[in-house]
Amino acid sequence: MALSLYGYHYSVYVRAVRLALAEKELRCEQIEVDPFSPLPEGYLDLHPFGRVPVLRHGRLMLYETQAILRYLDERFPGPPLQPDGAAARARMMQVMGIADAYAYRPLVRQVYSHAVFRPAAGEASDPREVAMGMVAAARVLGALEVLAEEGLVLSGAVTLADLHLAPMIAAFAQAAEGAAAVARHPALAAWWQGMRGRESMAETDPGLPEGRLR
Repeated sequence: MALSLYGYHYSVYVRAVRLALAEKELRCEQIEVDPFSPLPEGYLDLHPFGRVPVLRHGRLMLYETQAILRYLDERFPGPPLQPDGAAARARMMQVMGIADAYAYRPLVRQVYSHAVFRPAAGEASDPREVAMGMVAAARVLGALEVLAEEGLVLSGAVTLADLHLAPMIAAFAQAAEGAAAVARHPALAAWWQGMRGRESMAETDPGLPEGRLR
């Protein structure tokens, strides 16, 4: 049964799924759906909340990134992307929860969007959003630093936590303020240095909209 991924090219959540596909060496048809534009007819039948990504595998339609990542790891062969042991798996889920609940808005929707993406797309940006995002990001990075220091996850052995978090850090670090903030957290910065060099990260780099030199 073929895999199909519905998603927005620039979405960090779509990139997380694409990272898992790359790490598992899985082929997948990719169908562009921009949740910020009028949705394709019938898309709400796939995702009742109108967001991305959605994974189709045969008759199974699956949305929510964490569910998709676990399905890909548990359903298909290839390198395991979940650690052994209850504590390590709990930490994996904790990092993914932090990313969704506390990291996404300040790192991506505020700092990356207003300092990087909107200028690249020729859209208006608000420096106040960047400033507020950086304030909120400090607590997020501090929490992730503690977990990276502990070493159960974010330690070099790639897990779903790495794949879920890395696209958000990649976006955030494209802003000068974001890169400097990550660098101030030694354990997190060491993790990011290793993660950013992976082939899967290069393969899934969405780039930037036309109009800005990287």
